[in-house]
Amino acid sequence: MNLSRLLRPAALLTAAILSTSIAPAATPPAKPNILFIAIDDLRDWVHYLGYEQVKTPNLDRLAARGVTFTHSYCAAPVCNPSRTALMSGLRPSTTGVYNNGTDWRKVIPEVVTLPLHLRANGYYAAGAGKIYHESYRRPTDWDDYLAEGGTDADDVENPGKGKGKGKRAGKAAGSDAANDGVGGIKFKPLNCEDKDMVDYATVSYCLKQLARPHDQPLFLACGIHKPHMPWDVPKKYYEMYPLEKIQLPKVLPDDLADIPPAGVAMAKPKGDHAAIIASGRWKEAVQGYLAAITFCDAMIGRLMEGFDKSAYKDNTIICLWSDHGWHLGEKEHWRKFALWEEATRAPFLMVVPGLTKAGGVCQRTTDYMNIYPTLCDLAGLPIPKHVEGVSIRPLLENPAVAWDRPALTTHGYQNHGVRTEQWRYIRYADGSEELYNEQTDPLEWTNLAKDEHYASVKAELGKSMPVKNTPGKGDDEGGGKGGKKNQ
Repeated sequence: MNLSRLLRPAALLTAAILSTSIAPAATPPAKPNILFIAIDDLRDWVHYLGYEQVKTPNLDRLAARGVTFTHSYCAAPVCNPSRTALMSGLRPSTTGVYNNGTDWRKVIPEVVTLPLHLRANGYYAAGAGKIYHESYRRPTDWDDYLAEGGTDADDVENPGKGKGKGKRAGKAAGSDAANDGVGGIKFKPLNCEDKDMVDYATVSYCLKQLARPHDQPLFLACGIHKPHMPWDVPKKYYEMYPLEKIQLPKVLPDDLADIPPAGVAMAKPKGDHAAIIASGRWKEAVQGYLAAITFCDAMIGRLMEGFDKSAYKDNTIICLWSDHGWHLGEKEHWRKFALWEEATRAPFLMVVPGLTKAGGVCQRTTDYMNIYPTLCDLAGLPIPKHVEGVSIRPLLENPAVAWDRPALTTHGYQNHGVRTEQWRYIRYADGSEELYNEQTDPLEWTNLAKDEHYASVKAELGKSMPVKNTPGKGDDEGGGKGGKKNQ
């Protein structure tokens, strides 16, 4: 793909995009509204994906309304490239946006993003919280946006950006400085109320939009920041998870022994994991993550309660996703920034009036590049030519229909992971590999890549690797090594 053909001269941005770049669909039927819910750092630890420890009653109820995808994967296991890919329709390997330090607006300045495309076809686009990586939000994509909601002021992976209130509002429940977490893994209970949190303000804005009449179809984006670190939430959520009942992830001693050096470098076993083990606070860290998830769930509950009372409840597509997963010690790794299951798999569900059936569960593999074209398809809009995904409408109609497209995740320059229903195949920039049989080894403990019996499997999966690999841009120059912005 020639990226330059996707982009037009900078002087024509915004007004020209909205007025001339995309022809509105000819005499379309009434368009559905779209409620677009993005969650930050939520792995597949929610009831409807089979994990019984975490309490997510509101997510459970929402999932029961439509189709839940149990094998959905991010385009990149990092906030900025994941969101850039989903919203632009262009994979990281196409754009060269691999890490949090790259301003996508400078790399693909004229790209027709999802909200721009919807606006060009008659939608009113409003949002709050974290949809794009907050430092790189593009105001021209929106008719209205809550500027002060969901910022990254206290993002421990990108400190000093934004001026959001509430993510660390209130005082810690304890006075011990050690109560603030372990090294870079930040967590503590707060003596504050839900209303003191940034995510509460984000939801409040969205509820106001839902209470307001619009003379255009509504695209409403609600970006919930938690459970992104720091896992600082009101202490009542911590109290739901007594330490003596916390279950640690299943891990294999020396799990990295059969992993190539490129994979070990991503895991950083001597970093967060070593610090957590030395501290003896592994259960406390898991407790913090679970508490932050349940706080997030409470915000989803507020949003859906207001939605169900609104005039939009019967003609609105609901699309909920998380930008990537999270490790809690699996493969001696914490955070995202890896190509294994825990980092790449994340919740995704859709409710489409008149199409999806309640309680649908789809086990087919799909990735987030398919969200942009699917929403276009469901809204009766043309899919822009640059978009690299496909519509998953057939899976919404029949979650069990045959589907042979694997999911693809990229982390850095020329590092890719391909996921089918049976296999995960990782190929790093140096040519080293990992291969897992997900049906017999769902925890990915045995790397089969060096077994000659699986050469044909690797060759077939390799056909789904990107043909084009654009070197990293800006702070990612030289690409794929993670950089300071990703620590």
